Amino acid sequence: MNTIIHDSVHVVLAFSLPPLLLGVIAKTKALFAGRVGPPLLQPYYDLFKLFQKGSVYSTTTTWVFRAGAVVGFVSAGIAVLLIPLSGSAAPISFTGDLILFAYLLGLGRFFTASAALDTGSAFEGMGAAREVTFACLAEPAFFLGLLVLAKLSGSLQLSGMLGSSLATHWANAGDSLALVLLSWFIVLLAENSRIPFDDPNTHLELTMIHEVMVLDHGGPAFGMILYGAALKLFVFGALVVRLAVPMTVGSAWLDWPIFVAGLLVVAVVIGVVESTMARLRLTRVPVLLVAACLLSAFAIILLVR
Repeated sequence: MNTIIHDSVHVVLAFSLPPLLLGVIAKTKALFAGRVGPPLLQPYYDLFKLFQKGSVYSTTTTWVFRAGAVVGFVSAGIAVLLIPLSGSAAPISFTGDLILFAYLLGLGRFFTASAALDTGSAFEGMGAAREVTFACLAEPAFFLGLLVLAKLSGSLQLSGMLGSSLATHWANAGDSLALVLLSWFIVLLAENSRIPFDDPNTHLELTMIHEVMVLDHGGPAFGMILYGAALKLFVFGALVVRLAVPMTVGSAWLDWPIFVAGLLVVAVVIGVVESTMARLRLTRVPVLLVAACLLSAFAIILLVR
């Protein structure tokens, strides 16, 4: 029964909290700019409005365009069920599930980029090319970080790698974990198209990456894309929180609020970064992603030295 309750709380938080993170980021950026900003729950209102609209599809698109939004949302939804949000195991957990996790994220990106190419638009094709190019540099940093956790935990299961036992490793391998934490935060910004890699609020096609790929989507399809993007932010935010705050107190009434508080802190930090930094030139983006790879690589070297 405790497992059922834990999994139920996991699912409720995983699918209800992501839009709130976008609201916290927007509110933080508004405070830095001296504005009131949109309501904290504005992302929920936007999703509700989009799912009530009808769908219009170009005659030049095929089933790939329609599948892009659905696959992106479903893959992110399954990926979030593989991450342990508290000290207990995730709803979906098995040895080697990190491989499924990585492939789910890759599958969502592949169909999103394919949907952009399916429109035949030069702008959306440009955005898809940038997306997959930067992903080729972000994924090694993420995988190298997973290798560090696998080495420390002796497990190839995300629930074991990000479990409560990780707290004991901060005492003897804190330098490696700190490097992985910084690397993963950079990957979080890149994978979710946040500043300094991309500006989610810009409308200049020549400077956009992710947003330009979804210009032809509207209605429920665009709603699924926004919801899927929020889920993806939740996924990487949860990874950062579990790595930074792996300890548990043994009580679900405290463990879950601690996780939610940590996730909100991550959203605030993202808002601070976006308020204090400018968007990088496209030629500078690979440099920062390579730096993230080096951070994870140095973490492995420190661990096996």
